[in-house]
Amino acid sequence: MKGTTENIAHIAINAHLVSGRAGYRSAGVHQYIYHLLRHLGPDDDGLRYTVLLGEGELPPGITLPVRRSRWPTERAPVRVAWEQLLQPGALRRIEADLVHGPVFIAPVIAPCPAVITIHDLSFIRFPALFRPANRLYLTVMARLSARRARRLIAVSAHAAAETTRLLGVPPERIDVVYHGVDPAFRPLPDDEVAAFRRRLGLPEQFVLFLGTLEPRKNLVRLLEAFVRTSNSQTKLVLAGGKGWFYDELFARVETLGMEDAVIFPGYVKGDDLPLWYNAATMVAYPSLYEGFGLPVLEAQACGTPVLTSNVSSLPEAAGDAALMVDPYSVDGLAKGLDRLLTDSLLRRELRERGLAHARQFSWPRTAQETARVYRRALKGSSAKSDCQSDLLFGGKKT
Repeated sequence: MKGTTENIAHIAINAHLVSGRAGYRSAGVHQYIYHLLRHLGPDDDGLRYTVLLGEGELPPGITLPVRRSRWPTERAPVRVAWEQLLQPGALRRIEADLVHGPVFIAPVIAPCPAVITIHDLSFIRFPALFRPANRLYLTVMARLSARRARRLIAVSAHAAAETTRLLGVPPERIDVVYHGVDPAFRPLPDDEVAAFRRRLGLPEQFVLFLGTLEPRKNLVRLLEAFVRTSNSQTKLVLAGGKGWFYDELFARVETLGMEDAVIFPGYVKGDDLPLWYNAATMVAYPSLYEGFGLPVLEAQACGTPVLTSNVSSLPEAAGDAALMVDPYSVDGLAKGLDRLLTDSLLRRELRERGLAHARQFSWPRTAQETARVYRRALKGSSAKSDCQSDLLFGGKKT
């Protein structure tokens, strides 16, 4: 191999999206890149790594070698240009044997094979929910990258099936590698959680949604369902940064007269996420479509009961440890909310199941299985994957 030292293959990983202002916990893809870089070893059983980075700094805890570009790739148009125009040259200079595009895209013309990660294909399934320029770029480049990539990583079995159906990639070129859960997500001491509630002025009981405020998260239906619940003392907290097309959500709060019942704390700092989950009475994550659904697993790891959707990948993320409902049914969502808010035995049962389920997912395991995909790609294997995660829908190991 051209980029080897003592027969160690050289893997380049495009981390431009996680550097700069983007915090590693600000979105699922940032968490994915951060934890992957943190847990891939510097000399990982025949592999070595170089992180391709912009001007920004990596989050702490990553010790892999870095190759920097001076281009301001925190700006999306500049990053797009760098990925396709400059990245091939950078790969040649460092003599990479393989490049990993961890968020859909690899350089169309590159001097080495590629692996890409497919998180979800919402930009194809729900095109009206995306800005036209974003949708066009992702659709065109994901198709081209998937066609060129030697292997693809899907973050769930559902994402793998979607990749075959919508991008035409044969199943034997796709490996399922689930996300992990950071050990920071765990049950916290009661006094620490109570102090957090007091500091932020949070009510004793509240339903928490945590994620980007965008149409795919189904928050308008969640609002309409919350109005129908019988517990008037409970608040609804919709925590997260504004994404896109969120005006309808705020307008619906006013129309329903829910200004006093709904709290919008805005963007939540990564270090505070475990406290938010611990402080909540329950988490509601009624998304219409997810590639995996990491907040479901994070909430379970904190011992918080979860209400989520019975569609897309969410049954995989939740296992048998969440109450699942039809996200298109406001009545079904309302009944689910009422049931979890009033049934303390069910909340206790889901807490115990959730803690057990979440323990099966770890970022070191994600990195280990990803390294196996790299090795398979380097071999040029097109045989049926032997790197499918051994977690089943119920969260049990085979």
